[in-house]
Amino acid sequence: MQKPLLQIALDTYDLPSALGPLQKAAAQIDVIEVGTILCLSEGMHAVRAIKSLFPDKIVLADVRIAEAGSIISKMCFDANADWVSVVSGAAPSSFEVVLAEAQARGGDMQIELSDGWTWDMAQKWADMGVQQVIFKRSRDLEAQGTLTWGEKDFDTIRRLHEMGFKVTVTGGVKPKDIPLFAGVPVYIFIAGRAIRGADDPLAAATEFQTIMADTWA
Repeated sequence: MQKPLLQIALDTYDLPSALGPLQKAAAQIDVIEVGTILCLSEGMHAVRAIKSLFPDKIVLADVRIAEAGSIISKMCFDANADWVSVVSGAAPSSFEVVLAEAQARGGDMQIELSDGWTWDMAQKWADMGVQQVIFKRSRDLEAQGTLTWGEKDFDTIRRLHEMGFKVTVTGGVKPKDIPLFAGVPVYIFIAGRAIRGADDPLAAATEFQTIMADTWA
């Protein structure tokens, strides 16, 4: 089982606020997420600028496509994004057109598993050829005030993996959470404020990478 990748989520209101911590942490980052808020405030300029500054990194335009998938995905890929995100509640046609656009550009798409997704839906995505999904912390556990990851979460990740998906994990992930996932097939961990808001973003990202390397040794 390979060590997961580390993704930084840049959910800031402007590009300078994103670039500050990114430039400090970049050496330890595998995937750069141009967050939804940043995409809305700065547009595709943010995607284009970040990819030009970090051409060797995977850049995700986290636009959370729900409809107009063909147009929005083309905008993202024209701005040199490598990946785009689609919400699980999008129309079936949106998944198809975004996947086709991604494949034509040599990129990929991620489906964000929002409330209401089902295993039947997941099977249709797998049959369609979708390779990546984003899994969030259990909303039930959060509602109960249990701010940790449980066996139900791990079982869901394993089942998605068995269906053929590469699973990205998000939801307030901190370095201390990483060892809980030992033996669980995680493709990417997303960290936002834990890196972006750290006093030393490079040290924070390095801590994530070190713990992941130890956990998946």
